[in-house]
Amino acid sequence: MLNNLRSILLAAETTMAETDATTTSNPLLDENGQFEDVPTALGNVVDWLNDLQILETIYAKLPTIILAVVLVIIGYFLAKLCKKLVVKAMQARNVDPSVYNFVKRIVSVGINFAFIMTALSMFINVGSLLAAVGAAGVTAGLGLQATVAQFASGIQILMNHPFKTGDYVELNGVGGCVADIRFMYTVITTPDNKRITIPNSHITSNHIINYSAENVRRVDLSYSISYSDDIAKAKAVIMETALANSLILKDPVPEVHVGAHEASSISLVTRVWCSGVNYWDVYFAMQEDVKVALDKNGINIPFNQLDVHIINK
Repeated sequence: MLNNLRSILLAAETTMAETDATTTSNPLLDENGQFEDVPTALGNVVDWLNDLQILETIYAKLPTIILAVVLVIIGYFLAKLCKKLVVKAMQARNVDPSVYNFVKRIVSVGINFAFIMTALSMFINVGSLLAAVGAAGVTAGLGLQATVAQFASGIQILMNHPFKTGDYVELNGVGGCVADIRFMYTVITTPDNKRITIPNSHITSNHIINYSAENVRRVDLSYSISYSDDIAKAKAVIMETALANSLILKDPVPEVHVGAHEASSISLVTRVWCSGVNYWDVYFAMQEDVKVALDKNGINIPFNQLDVHIINK
């Protein structure tokens, strides 16, 4: 292609030199310096291009040009087809939907780039072009280190999927439901309906707590009874209340133990298991039901007490 361009330039230089030596006319102007009518002007332009041998070069390369255009078009439609097939394959494997866009873009860009480079290779040496693009990429990467770090963290999250859209997580000390996972940041919605955007590099460099990763969760509860109350009876009441709740699993079996001797009460530690989606329903139900059951059985939940001894001298 470079040789063809040199030939065209040499032919143009020679033709222009001959034209300057014989006439100074413009193909778009008549001898009086006025614009020619359209058919005449087009004919003059075609004659001028023939003199420069540009049309001959285009005609000679026309099959190659058509083939290059066809390759680019094929690449475009093939990329669209592959994106659909990739999404179907990921859906069949139950891949997190947040990964779809990332994979589709990678597939589309990769296929289109390959076909475009193949088309360009018919005219130029793509090796030097790729080297120039690579050098530009390195230069841009040095100036955008923070952005590159965010992007790399986004890829790491999407590939390793420590959490997915819809999971309840705690990131950087902030708890909420994952609303969206992007290349540069992750959006979570807090229980009080606030949207928080967290840079991905902050997520991958800190602890991630995923409360939705497992199907079953344990609910840890604690109830206080008076020192004068019957511990065995209190434990039986709490156990009966737990077993009566249909959302609490029977396997593992609920547990009630004496957890600590507090200053004003005895703490009964209660552990029950439930489905992850029912965690808060079980938590709130147990807090209410146990209080009602203890009151019904005459078991007190004491307030803080202070015994004062007066010594009369």
